[in-house]
Amino acid sequence: MDTGLTGKNALITGGSSGIGRGIATVLAEEGVNLAVASRAPDPAAIDRFRAQGVRCLRIEADVSREDDVIRMVREAISGLGHLDFYINNAAWTWHQPVTRIESESWYSTLNTNLSAAMWACREVARHMIPRRRGAMVMVGSTARFFPAFGETAYRISKMGLKMLMENLAIELAPHAIRVNMVTPGHFKTRMTGNIPEEIEAKLKGLIPRHRFGDPTEIGNAVAFLLSDRLSGYTIGSDLVVDGGLTLNPLRLRTEDEVTQLNL
Repeated sequence: MDTGLTGKNALITGGSSGIGRGIATVLAEEGVNLAVASRAPDPAAIDRFRAQGVRCLRIEADVSREDDVIRMVREAISGLGHLDFYINNAAWTWHQPVTRIESESWYSTLNTNLSAAMWACREVARHMIPRRRGAMVMVGSTARFFPAFGETAYRISKMGLKMLMENLAIELAPHAIRVNMVTPGHFKTRMTGNIPEEIEAKLKGLIPRHRFGDPTEIGNAVAFLLSDRLSGYTIGSDLVVDGGLTLNPLRLRTEDEVTQLNL
């Protein structure tokens, strides 16, 4: 199916690794020119995107700093000519229990995951409003659906991102700018890469699909939401891609019993 994305220009944060790389890979395959921003964009990833026949800018930026975010957006617009899309993907966390939360960790998490999105969307919106076109996608997390020990700052940041998306959606809709969210479940990334194998096994048991997601599956969801052809009337939505994790079924049957139910 033709998404209508060929020749469009997108800025993505954290786009050379993990979920961001999966998103950028799909968009490059769809013919979208990219500005990939992170603290240290992977040159090999940039080369792979360019091998798809698209332009790809490499922008170094620490999104927890407002001045870096402003510069990032300006460099993307200058390098690509204009922006049709913005994908807010970069995120990190510094986990600490509530009695040991340090201000530095608190603000680093909130600035990287939430303030950065506000700063970037503000700057991108100022560019898109006169053009009366554009789309943004926030990459959320199923973390906001559950509390978790030691993860106060991270989960608050992801809760805030959802409300930021919804406010952007209603304020920018009159300017023909669509804003939506894609919410991943558990994916293997640098952030989740140090989870012990026994914990990973338990996680898979909680996911009805019994596997972790592939980053390109988020890329497909983002491409769908960015496409005016496929999602032109979709505004303020939250597309959850989690293998069924958040359905949280009661564990009253064994896996074999569940499998046999419909055979």
